[in-house]
Amino acid sequence: MAKPNNNDLDIKKLISQILKLSEDIFQAIRLTFPPEWLSSDMTVAQLRVLLLLHSEGQSRMSSIANTLGIAVSTATGIMDNLVKKELVTRSADDEDRRVVICKLSHQGQETIQRIWALGRFQMEKLLYGLSQEQLEKSKEVAEFLLHNVKLQSNNPVFNTK
Repeated sequence: MAKPNNNDLDIKKLISQILKLSEDIFQAIRLTFPPEWLSSDMTVAQLRVLLLLHSEGQSRMSSIANTLGIAVSTATGIMDNLVKKELVTRSADDEDRRVVICKLSHQGQETIQRIWALGRFQMEKLLYGLSQEQLEKSKEVAEFLLHNVKLQSNNPVFNTK
C-alpha cells in the first residue's frame, strides 16, 4: 500500500476543517421550521421516500425499497401512508401489471418545494451581510463545487445509484 504524501495529508486536513466549519455553521444558525411541520405526522422514512421520488422521478416499489435499504413490505407500508396523505400516487406498470410504479402527487411536489424553499431561505440568511467581495468568493466556491459534482457524477466511488 502506498504511503500518502504530504499533499494528500494537507488535502485531508483541509477537508476535515471545512466539514468542521460546516457543522459549526449548522449549529450556529437557528433553523426555523414552519409550525405545521413541527406538528406534522410525517415520519423520517416518509420524508426519505418523498425526497427519493423527487430526485429520481417515478420509481418501482422494488427500486425504492432497494435504494433505501429496506424490505419491499416496509416500503409498501410507508407508501400506503403517503398515498393516504395524498402525497404519492401508485399505479400498475402498463407492461407488467405486477409492477407498482410510485410518483409524487401534486401535493407531494408542493411539499418538496416548501422544503427546498426553506433551505433556500436558510442559505439567504447565511449570505446576507457578507460584503460584495465575500459574496463573489462564495459564488466562486459554489461554482467549484458544482463543477466537481459534475465531474464526480461518473465516478463509481461517489455515485450512489
